[in-house]
Amino acid sequence: MPTLTTHRFERLIDPGGHDPAAPGWHFLIADGQLLLLDGDGALPLPRVWAEITEAPCDPAGSIFLGLLDGVPCWAAALTPALVSVAAARWIGLRAVYTELGEELFWLAGRAAQLIAWNETHRFCGRCGVPTERLTTERATRCPRCGLLNFPRLSPAIIVAIERDGKLLLARNAAFKNGFFSILAGFVEPGEDLESAVRREVREEVGIEIDDIRYQGSQPWPFPNSLMIGFTARWAGGEIAIDGREIAEAGWFGPDEMPELPASISISRRLIDGFLARAAGAGTERS
Repeated sequence: MPTLTTHRFERLIDPGGHDPAAPGWHFLIADGQLLLLDGDGALPLPRVWAEITEAPCDPAGSIFLGLLDGVPCWAAALTPALVSVAAARWIGLRAVYTELGEELFWLAGRAAQLIAWNETHRFCGRCGVPTERLTTERATRCPRCGLLNFPRLSPAIIVAIERDGKLLLARNAAFKNGFFSILAGFVEPGEDLESAVRREVREEVGIEIDDIRYQGSQPWPFPNSLMIGFTARWAGGEIAIDGREIAEAGWFGPDEMPELPASISISRRLIDGFLARAAGAGTERS
C-alpha cells in the first residue's frame, strides 16, 4: 500500500528562530475548516499573518509544524470574523484533498489536530496550573507537578474480510443509504491490534475470522485517529448485524460493488486491493 506521508515536508518542533509573524505558510483553522486565499500564489495558503487580519499574531497560540520546501509552516486558530482580506474563503478539511491534493490534506489535518490539542491542554488536568509547551518534543508539561501531555491519538483498526471471492461490506447506521465500507473500530486499553480486529468483527457482524494480516496505516484527522489496516479471511458463522452501529452488511463480489469511500481513505485502498486481487485471479483462470 502506498505511503501517505509527505515528501516535501520536514517535521520540526523547535521553531529555531522562525517567527510566526514573518513570511511562511499559515494553516489557519476554525471549526474544522481551513482558510484559503484565491489568487495566483504557489499555494492558496496565507503567507503573512498581517495580510490576513488586524488581530495581533500570538506566538503562544501558534504551533510550528516544520518546513515545506524550506518554508516555515504554522498552525493557529483564527475566528472567521477577524479575517479582513476579501479573497479569503473557508473550506472543510475533507475538501482540502479534492482541491489541493494529498500532501496539503495531511498537513491541514496535522494542523487541526495540534490546534485542538493545544486548546484542550492549556491547563494541567491533575492540578489545574497553566501548562508550558516544550521545545524538545511535542508535549506540554505542568510546571508544578510535572505531568506531561502529548497530542491525543486514537488507534483504530480497519479490516477487509474475504470469503469465496467476495468482500464483506457494511453500512454504518450513520452513513447515507447506499454507502458501504469495510469494518472498523477503536482499539481498547490493554488490547493488541489482532484482538481488536477479531472483537470488532464479532461484535458488529457476528462472524469469526483468521489469517489476519497487517497492510498499512493512515493518519485520519476526524478527529484524531490512526487507522491501522488489515486483511482477513472468513473462518465461520453467518452475518448477524448488531442492529445499532451496523444497519446493513453483506458479501459483495467484484461486479456487485455499492457506493464506496473516496480514494483518499485507507478503507478504499483496502477495497481496491481486493478488487485488484480478484481481477488477477480472473486473468489467471482465463
